[in-house]
Amino acid sequence: MKPSQQKVIIILGCGVLAVSTSAIFIRLALVAATTTGVGFSLFLAATRLNLAALLLIPTYSTWNRSELTRKGIYYAALAGLCLALHFAFWITSLSFTSIAASTTLVTTNPLWIAIISWLCYQEKPNQKTSLGIVLAIAGGIMISLSNPESNPEIIPKPWLGNLLALLGSFMASLYLLSGRIAQTQGLTTQAYIAIAYSTAALILLPLPLLWGESYFNHPQIIYLYSLLMAIFPQLIGHTSFNWAMRHFSATLVSLVILLEPVGSTILGLIFLGETPANLVILGGLIILSGVALAIIH
Repeated sequence: MKPSQQKVIIILGCGVLAVSTSAIFIRLALVAATTTGVGFSLFLAATRLNLAALLLIPTYSTWNRSELTRKGIYYAALAGLCLALHFAFWITSLSFTSIAASTTLVTTNPLWIAIISWLCYQEKPNQKTSLGIVLAIAGGIMISLSNPESNPEIIPKPWLGNLLALLGSFMASLYLLSGRIAQTQGLTTQAYIAIAYSTAALILLPLPLLWGESYFNHPQIIYLYSLLMAIFPQLIGHTSFNWAMRHFSATLVSLVILLEPVGSTILGLIFLGETPANLVILGGLIILSGVALAIIH
């Protein structure tokens, strides 16, 4: 049975709020770290996914085994691979660019998803949704082109960070679309996220070691941030979006995800003192307008 619109709005609202904390926890971990760079970024990504996968182990006993189709498992594992690459690119981007630019570019999913859905599944967005996408992407471009007053030691190479965030966005789009297919092949959301998150965790697990980064000897606060990332943006945020994919188009859900940079920018101002530039504020308002246009009937 399709859930009510009010229920969906509440769940997606909680999801947006939860994923908006991700960039904050990552930046706090980077500040607390004794080392930074690609290896440490991969450590954060791997720790987040592995902790999330471990927290899901108690749910295995509740699965309906008859719903575990081969095709469903295949697409869930493919989603996990895309999720691993998404985090590897995106979390690394936060070592080089601002929270506002990174979270904006990494949530350009509606553009990629609309194109892929149109070309592969003949799901052409209607005029309101198309206009909403254009407005939201325009707002995102404004935010990414802004020049926030930040310490260059924290934001050393914006161009590299922006490129990595864009690659992370494309992989996130494939992750959402693969997850949607997996759930249409009989997998419940609960079984799907366990397979996808565990696959991503296993792929990411050795990567920090290949870059010479240890899983041990980090400040204790960093492990707390990793646990908070596993609980809030991953288990609450991502899972709410995956649940919504069962009932609504991928394009519409990805449009709602565009609210993440707005939330992250506000939280960055409150907790980290990253003052948004005027373009960031204007871009955020345009994103809100685009999302509202697409989802309000």
